[in-house]
Amino acid sequence: MAFPAFFEKAPRIKVRDALAAFLGASDDGTMEYQYADAVRVAGHSCPTVAGAYLMARAALKELYGAEIPERGNIEIVMSEGEGEGTTGVIAQIFTLVTGAAAKNGFHGIAGKFVRHGLLTFNGRDSGGAIATFRRSDTGEAVRVGLDVSGVEGSPEMRPLMGKALSPNPKKEDLEAFGKLWQERVEKVLLEHADDENVVLLERI
Repeated sequence: MAFPAFFEKAPRIKVRDALAAFLGASDDGTMEYQYADAVRVAGHSCPTVAGAYLMARAALKELYGAEIPERGNIEIVMSEGEGEGTTGVIAQIFTLVTGAAAKNGFHGIAGKFVRHGLLTFNGRDSGGAIATFRRSDTGEAVRVGLDVSGVEGSPEMRPLMGKALSPNPKKEDLEAFGKLWQERVEKVLLEHADDENVVLLERI
C-alpha cells in the first residue's frame, strides 16, 4: 500500500511522552507524528482529518513555543457532543497527538501518567471554537477552530462523486475522484498549515 506522496511533505509534530520513556518504548520519550499516522487512525484522508492534525499542531506550538510539547500534559474540551458532526473524528486525532483521552483512556500507574478524563465533550465556554487545549502544569490555554471553506477543490469533484457513489461505478471515475479529493487535502496541509484564516487560534 502506498500513500499519496504529499503525505511525506506535510508538517510533522514532535512530542515527548513520559510514559513512553518510563516503559522503554522510547529512550527519552520523544516521538514524531506524521500526517500518515492521523490517516491510519481515521481510516481516511480528508480536509477534516488534515484540519484536526493541523489544529493540534497549532495548539501545541502556541502553548509550548520552542519547547517540545509534553504528551499527556494537555487537557482538551471539545465544544460539541461526541456524536455530533465530525467531533468524534477530530477528537481521535487530538488523542493521537496529545495523549488526552476520554473515559476509555489509560488510568495510569501509581497515580502517574493518567490519560483518561483529559478529553471531555460538550464544553460550555467554547467561544465558537472546535476545542480548547489547556496545559495541565501551567493552566495556559488556547481555543482552536477550522475553516477550510476558502480552500477550494476542483469543480469536477462534485459530479465525479456522484458517479463514484453510483451502484456500479467505473474504475476510472473512482480513481479520478480520489485524486481530486486528495488534491484538496494536499492544499490544506501544504499551502495552509500556518494560515491563520484556516487554522483558527485564540489564546485565552
